[in-house]
Formats: sequence, structure tokens, C-alpha cells
Amino acid sequence: MAQKVIKTGNSLAVVIPSKITKVMGIKRGDSVKIKSISERANIILSFPKLMQLPLSLGRIQKKH
Repeated sequence: MAQKVIKTGNSLAVVIPSKITKVMGIKRGDSVKIKSISERANIILSFPKLMQLPLSLGRIQKKH
């Protein structure tokens, strides 16, 4: 699932699709921890108040 980076104020942001927010129970104002792994170009987001679920294409699929 590819997302575009957008500009918001003086920062950049990536939108979390509504399907993912519903599955994980993410709400506006929730805290998120960000960890970057620069040698692999990965960013890991953790929502401390939520039960963590793996975000893989196999778990969140579009309905046809």
C-alpha cells in the first residue's frame, strides 16, 4: 500500500488510510512513537495505547 508524502505547515506527513485506523483503533490525538532505521530506509510507528497488529497486505486487503 503506497502513500504519498504531503506538506502540512512546515512539516511533511504521511496519511494513515482510514481502513488501517479502523482496524487498529487509531484516533485523532493518539500518541505515536517514531523509530527510524536509516540503513534500511524504514520508519516504524508504534501506538503505545493500542494493541499492536502487524500491518501487512495479507491482513488489510481491499474488498473487490
